[in-house]
Amino acid sequence: MKQMLLQEKYPVFLLELDKSETTMQTADEIVDYFKAKIDAHKIVSFIAVFDHYSHTKALEEGVIDESILDAKDIIFCFGLALPNAQVLAVRPRSIGIAELEDKFVISFMEAPMPLANTAMEEWAKGLRNVEATA
Repeated sequence: MKQMLLQEKYPVFLLELDKSETTMQTADEIVDYFKAKIDAHKIVSFIAVFDHYSHTKALEEGVIDESILDAKDIIFCFGLALPNAQVLAVRPRSIGIAELEDKFVISFMEAPMPLANTAMEEWAKGLRNVEATA
């Protein structure tokens, strides 16, 4: 998993996962995996799944990179506290799942809560659950 600055302002965690490194074979399977992780966590609340691919494809002016086969966001919140009104600007969280021909790209923006970053990073790394094939 690597960290990067997307468009020179968004701190993003990114995991590129070859399909040979996981038993998951579709974006929907990965959404289900993350949903189970969210449901099992005592302070995380599931909100929705957004089908970004279908939404963009349906737009007359929509543009999708030709390498992307599917793209979903799973949306949830680590709602442990509301220390001030401004914190709402950085909530809720989402994890993006892009399916390409030979890999998945898992991404999420860095949260202001270390607990959330740790959990999301562990969940993403948990997708790597089979030995890579040569």
